[in-house]
Amino acid sequence: MTIESTTSINTQPLLAVFVSAEDLDSTLSNGSFHPELGAWLKATKFKAKEGEIKLFPNVAVTDVGAITTVAIVGLGKNKNERLAAGKVGFVAKENGYTGITFYNATSSETTVLHTLLGNYRYDTYKTKKNDSLETILLNGEFSDESIDRAISIAAGRNFARDLVNAPAADLYPESLAEEAQDLAGDNISVEVWGEEKLLEENMNGIIAVGQGSVNPSRFIHLHYKPEGEARKKIVLVGKGVTFDAGGLSLKPSGGMQTMRCDMGGSAVVMGVFQALKGLQPDVEVHGLIGAAENMCSANAYKLGDILTMKNGKTVEIHNTDAEGRLVLADCLVYGDNLDADYIVDFATLTGACVVALGEHYSAIFSNEDDLVAQIKTSAAATSERVWQLPLVDIYKSQLKAQWADMKNVGGRAGGSITASLFLSEFVENTKWAHIDIAGPAFLSKTFEHYASGGTGVMVETAVNWIES
Repeated sequence: MTIESTTSINTQPLLAVFVSAEDLDSTLSNGSFHPELGAWLKATKFKAKEGEIKLFPNVAVTDVGAITTVAIVGLGKNKNERLAAGKVGFVAKENGYTGITFYNATSSETTVLHTLLGNYRYDTYKTKKNDSLETILLNGEFSDESIDRAISIAAGRNFARDLVNAPAADLYPESLAEEAQDLAGDNISVEVWGEEKLLEENMNGIIAVGQGSVNPSRFIHLHYKPEGEARKKIVLVGKGVTFDAGGLSLKPSGGMQTMRCDMGGSAVVMGVFQALKGLQPDVEVHGLIGAAENMCSANAYKLGDILTMKNGKTVEIHNTDAEGRLVLADCLVYGDNLDADYIVDFATLTGACVVALGEHYSAIFSNEDDLVAQIKTSAAATSERVWQLPLVDIYKSQLKAQWADMKNVGGRAGGSITASLFLSEFVENTKWAHIDIAGPAFLSKTFEHYASGGTGVMVETAVNWIES
């Protein structure tokens, strides 16, 4: 793909012009635009709201060149270039445009990143596909560094979306591990453990969740080490349940339809590592993924089973559909022994979180105020939505078990909190935060400039946090 600055606005089929209500007239007074364009816009009741977009044929410009369509895109009161660029990328994909010139973008990084995110579609299995972007030109002078950073982050987030969107028949623990191994190189190493090693390491949560599937479980350890001395060492943990049928606590058919997305946490981790290949920050990063399929078979783990986890604590199973926390627990114990500054895990963990925050907010749980503040700052910088929910001991009694140290569910009340409290039992030495992405990891329909399906949510936030 070609992405560069240019002094010309007449070199690509789609010309995108960003405008706000107050500067609409001054923007269109440029001699390159048809003198009646402002009147045409008013006739369509164009208000320049955030992401509002109107398309005009090439008569909207006086020096047409290669332009076939002009897109006038609203920035709104907050000058939201992120959403404007994303809508342009979305429209370009819908109409098969392979080239865009942006007339008056002010941030090359924001424009390029969100154009690429808006242009994304998972069309691997479509027999007819609209062409993707080949060229983005920015009218002005912008640094190669900011453009390269945008490309790296977009590649990471869209890679995460590919993983989430892939059918479970194609993406299962072994093939997820193969995708991770393909990331090796550029200061990244990857180690994969099979079932024999999992048994040796007492990772019985990962083993139990996956034992009902014909596809054996895997533990994946990605490691990025910078060339020089690392300022910090962090651990990212991702839930990698590549399909969740619920086990013996079987989900209804409708509840299974999109359960290929239950590895969204692992997609965050792998998307970050994809971005790290281009960004090369001076922070050491470990990525840990427990990959399993939670299926229903004669060999599936059962209600009433008692598991001895990697740290020796025992768990009584009261619901086999509360499996993600078992997979994460073993990974957290492993990460807690890496002598890191921070551990952050990502998981599509609870439906209760969706009830609490809806489909567009991730929940963060942690009692480390400095870590929460860092992540919330990075989320705000990337316009990802994060809300802190309480991690309080008053609900711990709901996890008390009769036959083991704890049970794997705490009842309906405060379900996302008790799930987080369960995870907290497996981190003792490291500052830790848990991020539940159950709502925004997968969209049932288009939202803003994101097509339905996997969103790659939290990849941008995690990258921004690492670099900060």
